[in-house]
Amino acid sequence: MAGPTLAWPRYIAAAMPLSKSQTPAQHDFPQDVDGLLRLAAQSMFDVLARSTEGMMVIGRDHRVVWISDGYKRFLPALGFNDEHEFVGRPVEDVVPNTQMLQVLETGKPVLVDLLTNRSGTFLVSRLPLRNDAGEVVGALGLVLLDHPETTMQPLISKFSRLQQELEDTRRQLAAQRRPKYTIASFIGASPAALEVKRQARRVAQTDSTVLLLGETGTGKELMAHAIHSASRRAHRPLVGVNIAAVPETLLEAEFFGVAPGAYTGAERKGRDGKFKLADGGTLFLDEIGDMPLALQSKLLRVLQEQEVEPLGSNTVMRVDVRVIAATSRDLAAMVAAGSFRADLYYRLNVLPIRVPALRERLDDIEALAEALGEDIARRSGMPQKLLSPDAIEWLMQQPWPGNIRELRNTLEQVSLMSDDMQLTAAHFQGDAAAPAPAEAPAPATASALTAQAVAPLPELIEALERDAIRRALQATGGNRMAAARLLQISRASLYERLARWPDLEVQVSNNA
Repeated sequence: MAGPTLAWPRYIAAAMPLSKSQTPAQHDFPQDVDGLLRLAAQSMFDVLARSTEGMMVIGRDHRVVWISDGYKRFLPALGFNDEHEFVGRPVEDVVPNTQMLQVLETGKPVLVDLLTNRSGTFLVSRLPLRNDAGEVVGALGLVLLDHPETTMQPLISKFSRLQQELEDTRRQLAAQRRPKYTIASFIGASPAALEVKRQARRVAQTDSTVLLLGETGTGKELMAHAIHSASRRAHRPLVGVNIAAVPETLLEAEFFGVAPGAYTGAERKGRDGKFKLADGGTLFLDEIGDMPLALQSKLLRVLQEQEVEPLGSNTVMRVDVRVIAATSRDLAAMVAAGSFRADLYYRLNVLPIRVPALRERLDDIEALAEALGEDIARRSGMPQKLLSPDAIEWLMQQPWPGNIRELRNTLEQVSLMSDDMQLTAAHFQGDAAAPAPAEAPAPATASALTAQAVAPLPELIEALERDAIRRALQATGGNRMAAARLLQISRASLYERLARWPDLEVQVSNNA
């Protein structure tokens, strides 16, 4: 073989004794298999030495036993005059940041890595060397590229960009799964509100399952976020799933995940379930009373064993999840009726918290209305409306079957449909609505239609839409985009209706 002769490490030379008559250049191939393998090993070693920037061999005792001619040029930067000062010393003493010892200890190669020390930055590869018994007797280090930050700049830049995008995505996901509310977000100083906040702080210090009970719209989801944010799991994900909103056929996959290729149409890489996504954090199960009986036993097993088995998989995965469940239904009555498992009910009902209805804490309505008004103004981009004392009094006299959600809906509707900066009881009672202009025939209103004995449904819907659009245009001074935002419909939908009812904008313009 042409080229300079290599100075072979002693133990490699002993294992592969070859004479010059056996070199491929003279076509004197050995007839025995062992000789052929030794020749192949020598040829491969020679090719590696020629094609790399440098090579090093260390023994089982960590000491450098040989370096190639190419490696010698790195010695001055490492603080050595020649190879005699370098060879024979422990590799960790002469090569800063080396990972050769890791290869010796594990027996596993490190095929591609970046090494940076006093002599520069290098793209390196490290391979274990084994004897006939399979024991690791040394390691081979190869310097593939010198200064890869220059020669591999496009690849390194792409890798850095992908790594940055991955970190950004992780931060965004983490931000989305952080709790939105704290215990202080549960507004109110009434005895009922103070008691539920006290209970929330207490259960937040444990990892036991919490069951939030209460009517719809009382703030159970807010309380789940608050308990998570006050717990030791606050830095971990809070994952929520509304059981009533997920089709029954998809619930198992939603909870436990899907193994790769579990069924036709399944994702090739599989998909993690909500329990896996919440690992280390909290899983909020809203509307737990709507869970099908067939799935209740599987949920019970996860709660007891803290193990999940993805759909289509035989592998059981350990998870560490704190569960907070919520329902507006009477679970005890459902257990008695046989529509909810008793054992699951007892497993969920470890730390029950009943979130009070709004009618049970009427003293909090003024503070709630103030906070809700601020949020409505922020979201709509309009000034916040003030409430007169008689408006507060009117609000406190209502039964609020929809609780805080209904209160917000009422405040938002009246705030957006009125030009007045102060809202009185009359605004909420509907007495302040502007009449239709006298010069144009007033279209039928929803209230007028409902007063009739019989009214066709399409006619009712049309009257409601016309009245809502007219009020939105009045509130925004005829601004179509702002009106569409108030109505929570697209501009295209608004323009379609205005083209159908062109007199609406004329009415608004005349009123102005």
